Amino acid sequence: MLTERRAVAALRVFLVVLFGVLVVLQTMSLPGQFAHMAKESPEQAYLRWPATAVAVFLVLCVQVVIVSTWKLLTRVRQDSIFSEESLRWVDVIVWAIGAAWLVLLGVFLYVGFTAGDPGVPLLLFLLVVGVSVLGLLMVVMRALLRQATTLRTDMEAVI
Repeated sequence: MLTERRAVAALRVFLVVLFGVLVVLQTMSLPGQFAHMAKESPEQAYLRWPATAVAVFLVLCVQVVIVSTWKLLTRVRQDSIFSEESLRWVDVIVWAIGAAWLVLLGVFLYVGFTAGDPGVPLLLFLLVVGVSVLGLLMVVMRALLRQATTLRTDMEAVI
């Protein structure tokens, strides 16, 4: 189908751009931002390295999702999406989202108990809820992929 091929091609372009921006963010922007924060607010300088590690880890989780999505797109183009290997890539996505969720939850709890203003904890709460929804959606999508894989296998056995 022509539309599907165009969508896959466009998605791949955006995934490459997103991955490139995330690499720049991970290697230059985030460490520089937290170094600047430590310089400008010496009373919070102790947060520089933990905040850098957490931010880089979260970006890494997004990068894992991007690579897994790329692999799944390859399987779509090869018409082999309904397979056990595809389920493994979806599992990688679910685990990356789960790891990011755990780290975000920890940051939310830490900030929630130490913040003097409700703005940042509220923003972090929104992120935790959003990542929860994304993770649960991926679990449902995995179940649908498993059912479709089973149905396709059964249909191929009949034919």
